[in-house]
Amino acid sequence: MLKNRYIDLIEQTFYFPRHGFNVVDNELTFHDVPMMDLIREYGTPLKLSYLPKISSQIQKAKKLFGEAIEKHHYQGNYHYCYCTKSSHFSFVMNEALKNDIHLETSSDFDIHIIRELTKRGKFSSDKYVVCNGYKTRSYVKNMVQLVEEGFENLIAVLDNPDELKLYQEYKTPLKLGIRVATEEEPNYSFYTSRLGVSSKKVVEMYRDKIAKDDRYQLKMMHFFINTGIKDTTYYWSELVRLINVYCDLKQECDELDTIDIGGGMPIYTSLGVENDYAYMIDQIVYYIKSICSDRNVPVPHIVTEFGSYTVAESGAVIYSILGKKQQNDTEQWYMIDSSFITTLPDTWGIGQKFILLAINHWDRTFQRTNLGGITCDGQDFYNSDSHTNQVFMPKIEEGETLYMGFFHTGAYQESIGGYGGIQHCLIPAPKHILLNRDENGKLVHSLFAPEQSHEQMMDILGY
Repeated sequence: MLKNRYIDLIEQTFYFPRHGFNVVDNELTFHDVPMMDLIREYGTPLKLSYLPKISSQIQKAKKLFGEAIEKHHYQGNYHYCYCTKSSHFSFVMNEALKNDIHLETSSDFDIHIIRELTKRGKFSSDKYVVCNGYKTRSYVKNMVQLVEEGFENLIAVLDNPDELKLYQEYKTPLKLGIRVATEEEPNYSFYTSRLGVSSKKVVEMYRDKIAKDDRYQLKMMHFFINTGIKDTTYYWSELVRLINVYCDLKQECDELDTIDIGGGMPIYTSLGVENDYAYMIDQIVYYIKSICSDRNVPVPHIVTEFGSYTVAESGAVIYSILGKKQQNDTEQWYMIDSSFITTLPDTWGIGQKFILLAINHWDRTFQRTNLGGITCDGQDFYNSDSHTNQVFMPKIEEGETLYMGFFHTGAYQESIGGYGGIQHCLIPAPKHILLNRDENGKLVHSLFAPEQSHEQMMDILGY
């Protein structure tokens, strides 16, 4: 028997089932949720968020850091921060905050969200609020007000020396952090990150601008490695360099007691990859302890900022194939019932890849194809999966409908593409459903937002 069915392709290419994906009766399940059941009820295009995955990601990281701290007899504590910029939606924040975590902010408006969450009893003033990003006057004003409202663990992370001038307009004591500029990967456009203070100027900045002012306590050194945490020579060498910068600063500033490892854990954008999270976390704790011991410096508390890692793997976008087009001898096109530019702007803007799988017809033979959106834009397509540089889908006959989905899409897409506003070519934003499980583990789902209507778009446009 020839093994040329779509299910054969997947099983021969990957270890399958894995990462929450399985096939039952030739139809895909995602965390034991039958995708076709949702399609029958809600139709397509469809965005979904499987909320329990958010909590399981947080608990996995906390467990692994706890194990590494115990193994290495590490004397500091670990604190998990969620980066709100990855997704500001209330359902994401509510789920994440069930897990006793802290928050990292990027802009003025984040502070208003924190106030609202606190008012609703979801967040408390004893938690860390790590304020990153370039500071505007309004951002600084709201940060200071939050401290005055009782948020004693708010840490204003300095991105540049001139930022202090904005804080000096207030008499309120503040806990500060310094963001240290990292060196980018050798193939990057810039040698040094545009964010943060040069490592050569950090100690000087503390001596000249912070130590002389009684209003300020320097509590944190922050760095952000743009590629995230990866088991590469570049990452480990940069981590070692920056831990040594922490030790230099600690020898000048006794109050400094926390290191913030910016740059998140990797997420799965392919079924063909395995991330050894336990090893990477173990090595982070090992390196920090070893270098601090060699430098005769007490180990710091560890803060991580995980945004995409927290929320990305909870998300998916489901489409129908509206029709087929044979453009020439080699180009077969499947046309989806939406636009990649509207619903998955990362695929269009930065060439991001996601896990792509058929939902039904897993018993059919497969073929190479390209995926096209319904806009008139020539860039509205997807033709290169992360593991093969090609896209394969089951063949379908006239009158049949194929459904397919992109998975682990839960971070950034709405933030980049906009939500509830004007979309490219006026293609409506799809309906969005939330998937959860009750106290007995039974699946429950609800409509978060219906498909955007033409009336909403007309109103925004002033018609």
